[in-house]
Amino acid sequence: MPHYIRMGKVPHKRHTQMRKPDGTLYSEEVIGAEGFSGIQAIAYHLHPPTVVERIEDPIPYGVDYVDLNYLCHRHIKGFEIEAGGDWLSGRTYVMGNEDVRIALCSPVEPMDYFFRNAVADELIFVHEGSGSLESPYGRVGFSKGDYVHVPRTVTHRWNFDGGAPPRLLVIESFSEIRTPKRYRNEFGQLLESSPYCERDFRPPTELITIDEEGEFEVRIAKHGYLHRLYFRYHPFDVVGWDGYMYPYATSIYDFEPITGRVHMPPPTHQHFAGRNFVICSFVPRLYDYHPLAIPVPYNHSNIDSDEVLYYVEGNFMSRMGISSGSFTLHPGGIAHGPHPGTVEASIGKKGTDELAVMIDTFRPLRLTTSAIEHEDEDYMLSWRPEVHSGNESS
Repeated sequence: MPHYIRMGKVPHKRHTQMRKPDGTLYSEEVIGAEGFSGIQAIAYHLHPPTVVERIEDPIPYGVDYVDLNYLCHRHIKGFEIEAGGDWLSGRTYVMGNEDVRIALCSPVEPMDYFFRNAVADELIFVHEGSGSLESPYGRVGFSKGDYVHVPRTVTHRWNFDGGAPPRLLVIESFSEIRTPKRYRNEFGQLLESSPYCERDFRPPTELITIDEEGEFEVRIAKHGYLHRLYFRYHPFDVVGWDGYMYPYATSIYDFEPITGRVHMPPPTHQHFAGRNFVICSFVPRLYDYHPLAIPVPYNHSNIDSDEVLYYVEGNFMSRMGISSGSFTLHPGGIAHGPHPGTVEASIGKKGTDELAVMIDTFRPLRLTTSAIEHEDEDYMLSWRPEVHSGNESS
């Protein structure tokens, strides 16, 4: 995160005594990355966060990838994946590699436990729905269009408002998710040229300290399992914390697009960075203003990356046959670009209302069995001009 936050009660100096009204000590916990060399937060609990009453058998928690022996562009119809389960059991993974995993989730059941991902930061794009994320740091409200970032090891629980099941895009990163380095100065402050600023990030705003004793199940994802630990004290017993590591939300609608006289390349849309992948936000924007500009993207070959686009809403100018909730995967090794007819159709238009999330990975992605079940098998052939002219024979 770009800036320091402090909530509740903390002592004047870290690692010094802070006592309760009855004279006993609060329990200090340092939550940090990179062996005390990365970002961290320090929390102060009513009770030690280490007291476990019992451990249940772990639940296998892996991803079923498919080995595909042919290379092609792919279209996954994400909204065909049915709603079900809770925030964790309802996830349907669609693709991933050694650096990142991508899932859809449309939960219909509440969480009666807490979750901690011990191996991955999670960035959740809220396609539809609203609610709040609860953690020891407090509550973070979210609504349609928000990215919600949960750093790894943070115990949390999701609450969704009533109505239709939410639709969520889940990005699990096996490294810290950060703002791109080129957006920050040497002190970590976001630059004037960045497409967003610190005001666009919403940290926890309500710290609720829960002093309860019992058996509180925390499911911890690690080593391909959900480890089930039952703690004696409620995990949200924090009276204060400070630091740089905490959950937050920021809206795709607050991303300010960078435009130019001619078509701008995808890095201008970058929103976040992880190890060996980037996340970009495509938002409504004015088109290029050179008198001979072609607004749609040019044909291009991905030499070093696989390109995933998750389509949110609007008119996707360079692509036909795509709907809200679709994924397209354009792997490295094959050129791709606008569908036939979209280049000429874009000339002279003043802007676009499209909204999409792009994930570019620098290691090949693998599809899951669920993705294959919802694949548009004709997508690879959709650049043939006869497909769009209506002259294709049956």
